[in-house]
Amino acid sequence: MSFGEAITAVKEGKRIQRIGWNGKNQYVELATAISYVNPMGEIINVNHEAVGSAALAFVGTSGVQLGWLASQADMLADDWVIIS
Repeated sequence: MSFGEAITAVKEGKRIQRIGWNGKNQYVELATAISYVNPMGEIINVNHEAVGSAALAFVGTSGVQLGWLASQADMLADDWVIIS
């Protein structure tokens, strides 16, 4: 499927990946209710009025990358699939 279709699937709560990715067990999913710990040790819950509190999360072999940005190749690819 196209990148646009894949983004729609993520918004529906599905996990997506590209067939062309080298690493196995890598995927992108929607992260919500995001929080972080600031330098003073306080837990900050993200809740931005204009953009909400969601981000794309890339789950790979080395861990999770929040705020994942697709490359030009990813956006133009048609080898996106939904995984379970």
